[in-house]
Amino acid sequence: MKVPFTWKVTGWFMIGWSAEFEIGDVKALKYFGEDLAAYRDEAGELHVLEAHCRHLGAHIGHGGKVVGDCVECPFHGWRWGPDGANAYIPYQPDRPNRGLRLRSYPVKEQYGCIFLWYQPAGEEPQWELPDIFHKFPQFETDAGAYYRPYPEFSSRADAIPVHPQIVAENGPDSSHFRYVHGASVTPVCLHWENADEEWRFLTGWPDARSDDPEAMALRIHSHFSGLGFAMSAFEGSSNHRLIFACTPVDDEVSDMFYSIWWPKLPGETSDVPPPEVIEKVERQFLKTVWEDCDIWRHQKYIEHPALAKVDAKPYMALRKWAQQFYEVPPAGEPAPAR
Repeated sequence: MKVPFTWKVTGWFMIGWSAEFEIGDVKALKYFGEDLAAYRDEAGELHVLEAHCRHLGAHIGHGGKVVGDCVECPFHGWRWGPDGANAYIPYQPDRPNRGLRLRSYPVKEQYGCIFLWYQPAGEEPQWELPDIFHKFPQFETDAGAYYRPYPEFSSRADAIPVHPQIVAENGPDSSHFRYVHGASVTPVCLHWENADEEWRFLTGWPDARSDDPEAMALRIHSHFSGLGFAMSAFEGSSNHRLIFACTPVDDEVSDMFYSIWWPKLPGETSDVPPPEVIEKVERQFLKTVWEDCDIWRHQKYIEHPALAKVDAKPYMALRKWAQQFYEVPPAGEPAPAR
């Protein structure tokens, strides 16, 4: 999908689930067009560095080894610390090259999800990673009251040709639910607002059993934190939480992540959901979440869309809000003159 804005978007972005990285694991990743090496050190902390060793360019994510809090290059054994600094050279152990440094990316883990901060110039986070549960304090905030999200209630879709902004634009687009997802009623946007890096909206699903047009069978409270992901809390016919995330791989495709926190049955003590709950969540939510991808694979970005009156104001307001996360020009275009 060709868009008139950069894919190197500033913000917090999901890159996987904590359970995928055991102590001692070193893995190769690629996001924002950059090769990365992620490793979990011996103390259990997860780190992400640029992948290519400053010595002779080997990819540390392919064959690297954890030593203490460092990752060791598989080519000549040079070790790199969590801050990206060269910490050890085996054939001159008392003299690491302190002038060499790999870019280190801020990483945070929350409720089993891994988030990486990305800013094109490597600047520190401009806002705190929001708490998935405490963003909606009016509902149950104890993660222990929900089944674990991974692996039963999580899925991903890789290399989807969609930009994070296009995913976010689904927020004010209520009409597509009937046609893409086969919804029996058309949801309505009850409220929307933006504040700094957040876009917040409340979606209502009319109660088909009621004669009152204001009666809602379900309300979905959603907050975007930048363009990286949306957190949603469901109220009504179901009362779960979820995160839906989109992370650019390069200037053409993104990886997408989806996790659900489903309330435990009364008296339940295990974090592992029982088979009947797994079947219900898979049928109602996990099997339909990627239906939008069939649209995105073939969609063309329309810069000046002919919008219906009901959607126009929030749709264009979201596009204007999104501009703050583009700190560099699109690929192939020169930086603006200062």
